[in-house]
Amino acid sequence: MTDYVTLAGGCFWCTEAVFKDVIGVTSVESGYIGGSVANPTYKQVCGGDTGHAEAIRVGFDPEQVSLDDILDIFFATHDPSQLNRQGNDVGTQYRSAMFPASPEQEEAMQAAITRAGESGGRIVTTIEPMDTWYPAEGYHQDYWETSGRSNPYCMAVIPPKLQKLRKSFAARSKTVAA
Repeated sequence: MTDYVTLAGGCFWCTEAVFKDVIGVTSVESGYIGGSVANPTYKQVCGGDTGHAEAIRVGFDPEQVSLDDILDIFFATHDPSQLNRQGNDVGTQYRSAMFPASPEQEEAMQAAITRAGESGGRIVTTIEPMDTWYPAEGYHQDYWETSGRSNPYCMAVIPPKLQKLRKSFAARSKTVAA
């Protein structure tokens, strides 16, 4: 059985790369959610006028990895204290947000925000209503594996996120377990 959770934590290339390395994750799709334009393009979303967030839809086997673990990894591998930005990526399309598919997911997300805030940091991550999911264009899917290693931006941002996953969540990393 596969469950799905939709998360936005900045550039979807970066969040996708992290979750592709998590044991129990069966799929990661980059896309757009939470905006006002039907079938938005990357260019439209990057312009910041559609209201969409760059997000990922994570498919996972709950017998191998819990939703709580997925959410804890999400909070640990992006900066949930930055409003409408991640590093140099600025705009509402880079907001930190979660989109629950059920009341149970919303409850788990509330609890994850509480856990993430226990270290005293300010958490600006929002829980937004589930909305229409628009898969990103094909060239955005599996970006780290196909194009990202030749992209200077990705080379600067993704390896530190993967290192954090592999250090802080070693038992959850496909690479560490291999």
